[in-house]
This record gives sequence, structure tokens and C-alpha cells, in this order.
Amino acid sequence: MTQQTAYRPRRSVLYMPSSNERALEKAKTLPVDALILDLEDAVAPDAKAAARENACAAVRSGEYGRRELTIRVNGLGSEWHEADLTAAAAAGPDAIVVPKVGSADEVRCLVAAMEDAGAPERTRLWAMVETPVAVLHAEEIARASDRLACLVLGTNDLYKELGASFVPGRAAIATSLQLALLAARAAGVAIVDGVFNDVKDADGFLAEARQGREWGFDGKTLIHPAQVEPCNEVFAPSAAQVEEARAVIAAFETAHAEGKGVVTLNGRLIENLHVDTAQKVLATAEAIAGLS
Repeated sequence: MTQQTAYRPRRSVLYMPSSNERALEKAKTLPVDALILDLEDAVAPDAKAAARENACAAVRSGEYGRRELTIRVNGLGSEWHEADLTAAAAAGPDAIVVPKVGSADEVRCLVAAMEDAGAPERTRLWAMVETPVAVLHAEEIARASDRLACLVLGTNDLYKELGASFVPGRAAIATSLQLALLAARAAGVAIVDGVFNDVKDADGFLAEARQGREWGFDGKTLIHPAQVEPCNEVFAPSAAQVEEARAVIAAFETAHAEGKGVVTLNGRLIENLHVDTAQKVLATAEAIAGLS
């Protein structure tokens, strides 16, 4: 059964190394929708324990306002995973992010471990899709538990696993991205795109963010604060889109009130699917406005 979840803006999802206390402090001021307090790739082995403490303290602080706070633990099978998951569950973030989830069974094991560790009901699971196996089983992963709220693309690892080359347009991983998108939409969960690595290439970032938005992603994971505001703009409905959505709904309602069987707006036929899309645009715009 497809899950039905209320829309929550996840336009910009910024990775923050939890070993860097200055970065955690700066994150309190950023106009970001969600933060991934990272215990994995961005943290050296000898800093793992301190990073874990910092991330949990940040979650408990209550100082991050409306931002969605998540903790990325080290992966299943790593020496840090169990301690990370136990501590994160006790801290009670909005979600626990787990790298390299490869099957529905792993999702169920993770959910059971979260529950055993006392994670509050509101703490969801975000599963990272970053291997060929995960892509091929993405729908099973997305449907494995009602606690799973989001798929996160790990595109760097996906490139590595495929032996593919980084090129503009991402042709080498387009099929993988779109399969993951299909899985998320079939299961009714959110999905965010992978990172763009060159923080100095603003035009390249915008092009990739727009591609992700056009394909249907809810947002994009980020590695630098400078990427937050342009990402927010790309993944938000424009003023023109909001105006058009209102016009579509008004035209549809007026036509039905007048008993007309055919609805048109500026010569274009309006059907139920167009109304549904318009309502989603308005709901998205309202949710984003509610963040401020």
C-alpha cells in the first residue's frame, strides 16, 4: 500500500560534520530545510566518539528552530554503527540517516534496533540509496516500513560502484536516479537528490539542481552553505507557478458551478489531474511560507 505522508519541505538538505563544533553552531543561522549531522564520511575515525556526542547534544539543544534535524550514523557492519544508532535513537532527532541500505530486511532490522533503543515515534528512518543493489531493490526498501520517510541518493558512491564517469547531465547514473524516483513515488515517501561536488561551480550546481527538480526530486543534499539559498529557490514553486495554480483551480471550480462539462483556461483543457497538480503546488508553497 502506498504511504500517504504530509508534505514537509526538504528542498535543501545540508551535510554538517558533527566533529566540527563551529559548523554546528553556524548551522543554526542557515536558511536550510534540513540538516544531516554527519558521523560517517565527514568524520575521521579518531573523532567518531566526540562527533556522536556533539550531534546528540545539538539535537537535544532545541536551538535549531524549524530545521529538520537528522543524524547520519555509520553503516551497518561498521565498528561504530551500534553505538551511533543507540545514541541517536536516545537523542530523538527527526530522523536517523543510514548509509548503504541495500534491502527491505535491512530496513526492518534498523527499525527494530531504533525501537529497541527507545527512539521516539516521531524519529523516522532515512535510507541512503547508493549501490546498484539498492537501486534495483529501491521499491522494496521504500515500502519496508512505515517508519521510513525518505530515500537519500548517495551519488558519489553510486558512480564509484558503477565505474561510471562524472559528466555534466549525469547520463551515466540517470537510469539509477529515475528508478529510485519511481520507487519513492510508488511507495509515497520523499526522495532527495545527491550532492554536487564542486562548490566553486555555481552554474554547474544550478544546472544539476534544476535537473533534479525537473525529474521530480523533493530537494537536494548539499555539502556547502553557499548552495542552500539557490537550492531553496530551485525547488520552490515560482510566483508565476503559484499564480497559474490558483487560476487553474478557480477556472475548474467556476466551470463546475456553472454546470459546464468542459473546462478551459487560456484555451487549454483543464482536467482533474491538472487540478491535483495545482493543489500540490499551492500546498508546497504554503508549507514553505510556513517555515519563515
